[in-house]
Amino acid sequence: MNIPRSTRARSTPIGDADAFRPTRHRPVRVRARTMQADSHFDPHRHAWSQLAYCSSGILQVTAQRELDGNDEVTYIVPPSRAVWIAPGARHSVHVLEDAQFRTLYIDASATPHGWNGCRVIVVSPLLRELVSALDATPLHREREQRLSELVLDEISHADLHALGVPMPPAQGDKRLRALCEAVLDSPAQRSTLAQWSAEFGASERTMARLFRDELGTSYQQWRQQAILAHALPMLARGMPVSHVAQASGYASDSAFTAMFKGAMGQPPSAFLGRN
Repeated sequence: MNIPRSTRARSTPIGDADAFRPTRHRPVRVRARTMQADSHFDPHRHAWSQLAYCSSGILQVTAQRELDGNDEVTYIVPPSRAVWIAPGARHSVHVLEDAQFRTLYIDASATPHGWNGCRVIVVSPLLRELVSALDATPLHREREQRLSELVLDEISHADLHALGVPMPPAQGDKRLRALCEAVLDSPAQRSTLAQWSAEFGASERTMARLFRDELGTSYQQWRQQAILAHALPMLARGMPVSHVAQASGYASDSAFTAMFKGAMGQPPSAFLGRN
């Protein structure tokens, strides 16, 4: 079977991030961009915290799980979610659908206690409107200060969303990382581990061992996390379950529903329209 290789996104320059550098006196800065699908920010770091958020579209964010480790995790991020990235954490962003990118740069001094790595938060209607208000121009300094205080308070009290897709460490086996990226790029591809392994020059046994050693899971379990990460944003936008099942590589709605309910405790229909 000939498995198509994923086409990697076109790299987009980070640009002059210092122009949006937060400070203790201006702890929250909004950097707004309109991003086309397949745009990509290569791995980089900031001295400040970042909240990766889009008011429309879908992002794929990969970041260090913890600052003192090499493990990475990938999240699929619809407008109802945002990824918190700690100061100094390596991260990259890939745009899956045309997006209105509204990233928040947050001074390291404003980092909530214990937030040392990356995490996904639920974007409340209030937080969404606060970000929009901070992005308005002109914005008087006194109003900016009040809005920033509210943004920080809302972020620190936001609900967490635990679902993510662990990725191999950057210095790990390149074959395993290439396989994981290919699955994320083509979630509907129902290739077996043996087929994927052959595509990337390894035996099935070797690749199964790499999944255990580097990710602490099996290929089947890891792929299920990847499928759920792709399916949830589609359901949140109200896409019919049958379409989501097909886009996830399932031949029948019932098989997809059984997998989804087993993992999430509820059928996919319970997540429809949760944007």
